[in-house]
Amino acid sequence: MALAIRFRSAVVLLGRFPALAGVDFDVAAGETVLVQGPNGAGKTTLLRACAGLAPVVAGEAEVLGHDLRDDRRAVRRQVALLGHATQLYDDLTVAENVRFAVRAARGRSRDDGDGAAGVLERLGLDGRLRDVTVARLSAGQRRRTALAICMARRPELWLLDEPHAGLDAQGRDLLDDAVRAAVAGGATVVLASHEADRALALATRAVTMAGGQVHHQPDRRAASAPRGEPAHVA
Repeated sequence: MALAIRFRSAVVLLGRFPALAGVDFDVAAGETVLVQGPNGAGKTTLLRACAGLAPVVAGEAEVLGHDLRDDRRAVRRQVALLGHATQLYDDLTVAENVRFAVRAARGRSRDDGDGAAGVLERLGLDGRLRDVTVARLSAGQRRRTALAICMARRPELWLLDEPHAGLDAQGRDLLDDAVRAAVAGGATVVLASHEADRALALATRAVTMAGGQVHHQPDRRAASAPRGEPAHVA
């Protein structure tokens, strides 16, 4: 089974503090893996490391075939990270933000699928909202715009950090539908969430982090369980 993510004894430092303290973490291509754990466990750092944003200073770290110890920038066009900060440009409109992100990702020689316009429509960001600058959006609308960028870019790996935060019920349903559609199209998803009911309904497998390490990592064969019936974590 091909691995989208392979970490062996991976260490990431925040200052002198080991935010990842020797992590072993495998994710097979096409899986949806939920990372659980208390605040400060290392979940956000793990996702940032997978996105090439946090340097791995020891151990081994490979994502989508790229050695992050050798070149952590190489993977970024194949990965989308939806985190606490939406990383949007406040002075650009919703549509401009999405178009800019898609153009920046085209170095992968992949097209933008059904296009930014179709994604905006599916997320309720078309019409008047498409021409509103991000600075004037509500928190939920900003979150939907960030999700629209993920969808329009069509990354091979989705990294979602508390993805349901700031969304209303309709927005949460739209996000869940987007994740399922991405996986059906061949993408891999890793999400960190405290909202167990929502997240476990998406995941094929769950792992637990504490103290900068992955403590429970069931065999990847658990991913064969039907979607919507998450594998048991001891």
